[in-house]
Amino acid sequence: MIWLTWRQFRTQAALMSAAVAALAVTLAVTGPQLADLYRAAGSSLVDRLSSSDQTLYYTGLLVVLAVPAVIGMFWGAPLISRELETGTHYLAWNQGVTRTRWLATKLGLGATAAMTAAGLAALAVSWWSSPIDRAVNGGGATDTYFPRLDPVAFAARGVVPMAHAAFAFVLGVALGLVIRRTLPAMATTLVVYVTVQISVPLWLRPYLAATDRITVPIEPGGAPISIQEGAKEIVAHPEVPGAWETSQQTLDAAGQPVPVPSSFADCLRTESGPPTAQQFDGCLPDLGAQGYKQQVTYQPPGNFWALQWAETGLYLGLALALTGFCIWWIRRRLT
Repeated sequence: MIWLTWRQFRTQAALMSAAVAALAVTLAVTGPQLADLYRAAGSSLVDRLSSSDQTLYYTGLLVVLAVPAVIGMFWGAPLISRELETGTHYLAWNQGVTRTRWLATKLGLGATAAMTAAGLAALAVSWWSSPIDRAVNGGGATDTYFPRLDPVAFAARGVVPMAHAAFAFVLGVALGLVIRRTLPAMATTLVVYVTVQISVPLWLRPYLAATDRITVPIEPGGAPISIQEGAKEIVAHPEVPGAWETSQQTLDAAGQPVPVPSSFADCLRTESGPPTAQQFDGCLPDLGAQGYKQQVTYQPPGNFWALQWAETGLYLGLALALTGFCIWWIRRRLT
């Protein structure tokens, strides 16, 4: 059964292995030079990177982010839906193989291969990008490169990509079992996986580890402050290198959360369009004089591994739940 599953699966595995190997070789060739540059430049490394380094940086991010989605679509979704679509699953069950064993073999081999591929890609990219990550966490410019805790970079670092791959694979298998058509299952897998990947950073990841808070005065010359939604929301940007800001709240003089006062919007109102920088800076002292402050909630850089392991457990738990669903479905609902 394992040999048969491998024969059905080997083409996809070979293509993924070749892509990961090509990426790893490229990073291995250029990585030592990047590490030497960091030792010489420290946090200013980000200002001395070449365009090819920047291209590799973003390519690595995109590859690791894409690997679980590709695995879910092209490994997971067709794995069983293709057999259900053609009816070949009946042949396997008539050879003395139970449904549960048939499913367990396919899930076990596929999930192991998926986690291995994603883990190797993430390991190579994390190793190559580590000098840039250290430079950014040390105060380097973040307008071009992401801190490790940024939602984009976080999903391409550490052990989380392995859990993402396991979840995406089993998700594809589960949707293939239910839909029983390969192409619709592939499309649905991509949509559901992307939805989950957007939802987790927005609503779950900020609460997977204890956050820190900092309160900054609203005044010119202090922490950089911007406005959003037509002066209805103030956003402060305190200097906490490598942190991930998760929420903002304006506080009054008593320390109570309040909306931005209408007087601030009136101060910024202009007939010619958005306020100029001078107008904006001129309105800030009024808020500061009234005692308004901005409270910023953030995940500190030291929470990186706590968040990594917590999210890994979350996705592996989802993968196990989907595995249980697949077993129940194939034994009770599939005919």
